[in-house]
This record gives sequence, structure tokens and C-alpha cells, in this order.
Amino acid sequence: MAAPTPTTSRRRWGSTLAGVLILCVMLFPLYWMLNTALQPGAGLLQVDPVPHSLDLSGFSKSLTDQGGHLLTSLVVALGAVVVCLAISAPAAYGLARFGLRGARTIVFGTLITQMVPGIVIANALYNSYVSLGLVNSYAGLMLADASLGIPFSIVLMRSFMVSIPGEVIEAAQLDGAGPVRTFLRVVLPMSRNSLITSGLFAFLFAWSDFMFALTLNTTDHVKPVTLGIYQYIGAHVGDWGSVMAASVLSAVPAAILLVLAQKYIAAGITGGSVK
Repeated sequence: MAAPTPTTSRRRWGSTLAGVLILCVMLFPLYWMLNTALQPGAGLLQVDPVPHSLDLSGFSKSLTDQGGHLLTSLVVALGAVVVCLAISAPAAYGLARFGLRGARTIVFGTLITQMVPGIVIANALYNSYVSLGLVNSYAGLMLADASLGIPFSIVLMRSFMVSIPGEVIEAAQLDGAGPVRTFLRVVLPMSRNSLITSGLFAFLFAWSDFMFALTLNTTDHVKPVTLGIYQYIGAHVGDWGSVMAASVLSAVPAAILLVLAQKYIAAGITGGSVK
């Protein structure tokens, strides 16, 4: 293997430096959020660039005020993941393996639904939810948040399931497995990476949802953390340390999931690219 030339080395160092600078720019808002959270007594314009001491009183206050909302978001997001996968996995399998006429058109139409403004969907859902009695309920918010991840999950899992060898499915059917059993025992285990990736994105969509939380809830009975922080800012606009501490706490579950599932995400997104 030929040794790298000086020009090649300079290009590598330049690419590395550019990557580090871009990463610093992207991570700076997160650092400033954490920095402000560690200085709860300082005003927004008096925050030091580097905290001189670790003051966790802002986290304690925000956890007391927002702990219930964090738990609500967790319950709603997990419920949305279950609903999303329960709908999108069979739909993706049907579009991938059953040779349906117009399957590509259906997939394209599924993608088009994500272009509809969220406020339009929220207003339409509100009228239906009033008739169904789903306003201010966990089930209603789970169903609404699940709709955010279903189109993405269908497209992702379909591209993965298309790449599953037909011989594997035929072998399962020859062994006496019906369509449902083949789907549950063969297709889903082989689609584990795409399932985990779809579930993670569905969780993130539901966890960060604000539009449905604001529109479909008229009381404080079901208040996710996004809505809690929004109202928290209005009530504690002078205590930015506690506000930022609540924002940091709301980002922790998503960050942990992304770290734990990063290898599955890479495999799930690229798994269907080569057949």
C-alpha cells in the first residue's frame, strides 16, 4: 500500500479540522443549555461561559416541577411506539411481499402525508377526538403521536423486507407455517434492525411532539414535558437555570436511546439498500 503523500495528509487534516469545527458549532447550543442549567442564580445575560461550580439546585427544582410531565411523555411515547409498530410492520410486509397492485403508489402516497402541515392534522383530529371522547386522554395522544412515525416506519421496513430472500419465506411455508406465523416467527426476527430503528424514531417523534400535545389537551390531566416546558418558560421566565435544567432532563432519555441503539440504526437504515 502506497504511503500517503504530503498533499493527501494535508487534505485529511483539513477534513478532520472542518469536521471538528462543524461538530463544535452543532454541539454549542447543547453546551450552553447545560452551562445555563448549572448556573440557576444567574440571569440570561449574566451566564458565565464556563461554570465555576456545579450548582444542581436548578435540576432539583425542575425535576420537582416537571417530573410528572416527564413520566407522562415516557408513557405516551412508549404507547405511540407500540401502536406505530403494530400498524406499520404488517403494512410494510404486505407492501413488500404480497405483490399488491399499485404498491409503489401507496408508498409514495405515504410519504406525501408527511408533507401535510401538523396544525392541519391537529385541527382535524380535534374535531374527531371530541366526538370519540379522546380529548385529554393518554390513548388519544398515543394515537396522534403514532401517526407521526407510521409513514417513516412503513417506508423503512418495506425497503428492508423487500431484501429478505423469498426462499426463506417459502421454506417456512413448506414447513407448515401460515402467513401470520411466517410473519411473526421469520420476517420480524430477520427485520430486527429496521424494527428497532423504526421504534426509536417513532419514540423520538412522540417524545418531541408539541403540536398535538397543545391542540388535543385542554386541561392539565395529560401534559407531556414539551408542553410543560412551554408553560414553564412563561411562569419562570426569570429563572432560566431551572428552564434549561428541565430541557436537559427532557433530552436525556432520547440521548440514551440514541447511544444504545446506534449500531441498530446504521444497520436498519442501510439494510435495505442492497438486495
